[in-house]
Amino acid sequence: MNRVVITGLGAVTPVGNDVKTFWESLKSGVCGIDTITKFEQGEEYKVKIAAEVKGFDVTRYMKSAEAKRLDLFTQYAVAAAEQAVESSGIRGAVEPERFGVYVGSGIGGMNTFETQHARMLERGPRGVSPFFIPMLISNMASGVIAMRYDAEGPSLPVVTACATSTNAVGEAFHAIKHGYADAILAGGAEASITPISVAGFTSCMALSQNPDPKSACRPFDKRRDGFVMGEGAAILMLEELEHARARGAEIIAEIVGYGNTNDAYHMTAPHPEAKGAAQAIKLALAEAGYTGEDLVYVNAHGTSTPLNDKAETAALKRAFGERAKDLLISSTKSMTGHMLGATGAAEAMATALALREGVLPPTIGYGEPDPECDLYYIPNQAETRPVTLGISTSLGFGGHNACVALRPYRA
Repeated sequence: MNRVVITGLGAVTPVGNDVKTFWESLKSGVCGIDTITKFEQGEEYKVKIAAEVKGFDVTRYMKSAEAKRLDLFTQYAVAAAEQAVESSGIRGAVEPERFGVYVGSGIGGMNTFETQHARMLERGPRGVSPFFIPMLISNMASGVIAMRYDAEGPSLPVVTACATSTNAVGEAFHAIKHGYADAILAGGAEASITPISVAGFTSCMALSQNPDPKSACRPFDKRRDGFVMGEGAAILMLEELEHARARGAEIIAEIVGYGNTNDAYHMTAPHPEAKGAAQAIKLALAEAGYTGEDLVYVNAHGTSTPLNDKAETAALKRAFGERAKDLLISSTKSMTGHMLGATGAAEAMATALALREGVLPPTIGYGEPDPECDLYYIPNQAETRPVTLGISTSLGFGGHNACVALRPYRA
């Protein structure tokens, strides 16, 4: 089997539109949550905050004419992919048929959907843009990236709600491990801070109604009351180790395990016994060669919803047993908000950087322990620890559970 390493990263996030800013923000505990600016909100909106991408300039990555034919989620994805390609140095060094793209989106072109629906109501069917469908569909980010970089190999735009980009990274890892590609751009993108999305997530009782941006997202804290919607894109360049070595690539971390399960229980709620989530973690740990001697960092899904954080704590206890008390856990969603289909890749990226530097980002806003969330969640300040294994977990609507495991690269 092939070893799989990370050789490039790209990020467009609520705490920075490049990897350096993203990572420095996480280590410093910078909160990317603020009042929604993307649309006007009346009194009928109970939720008025989100983690928006700020200062994004699409013209750094494409001409304005091209951008007009792409939904915002695809624009974010292209920007993150460009960063990952450039930082990896792989351009011109991989055969097109051995180069793949696994970039998903949980929701897809929601901005396009709302805009074009309004146009149809105003102008009738002929007012709908011929680009409506290509801009809307969730696979278009992968398609546009593949065209941009002549990636003719495996292409799999995963859609598993909040687990989307963890599954994308995990499936790309297995594709390279088993010899189907030499390199794959893997991750996710989302741009769903729109009137109907915010209304919909509010109606299903998922979002925090706390009006204070700095305390609304507090994973594992007893006072948590829902997640805060985020947006952006995160993409990793995964590469077969010998291919990376042959071209002298810088290696950031190694991906060593992956688990993919389903609760088969409920449309939105996690299984109360967390069996599926625990099994995904166990699968990733087994493939990673986990031993009880490993010092483990967990970048938790940690959404700040009452059920999720309780279930995820239970899943970690089921997977690690008595050693769960030794885990070093944080939720970077406390800073980025929940980036939906992009969140898993952003958190896998944070895990890779934490392993490389030995610096573990905190869970900010944590102040009141919950007896049902009784593990160690790295409260409020980053910690420097020599971890030997990192896992990043994601739990999505529809019962989807995903976990990727990483190690510091050793030749």
